[in-house]
Amino acid sequence: MPKRELFIKRVYEIVNELKIPLIDERVYDSVKFSTGAAVAAVIFRFEEDESVIRGFLGLAEYFHTVVIKRKDEFYIPHASILFRLISA
Repeated sequence: MPKRELFIKRVYEIVNELKIPLIDERVYDSVKFSTGAAVAAVIFRFEEDESVIRGFLGLAEYFHTVVIKRKDEFYIPHASILFRLISA
């Protein structure tokens, strides 16, 4: 299995474990983010260390919000901050 597919699979497993709502291509028609209104955009880069995924998803848990999957990336929108998880 390619590295990117393992990354996505692991994110889904941890999301299910933590019971965090995840919105992906199966439930939405399209998704767009307005980064112009964001005060900050924080990028988490996964490079084999699962703690990066857990830290990212911990923010969704802390802010009581959802995780949005677009293509091979995951986003957490919160107020004027956009958190983004990508695979290196």
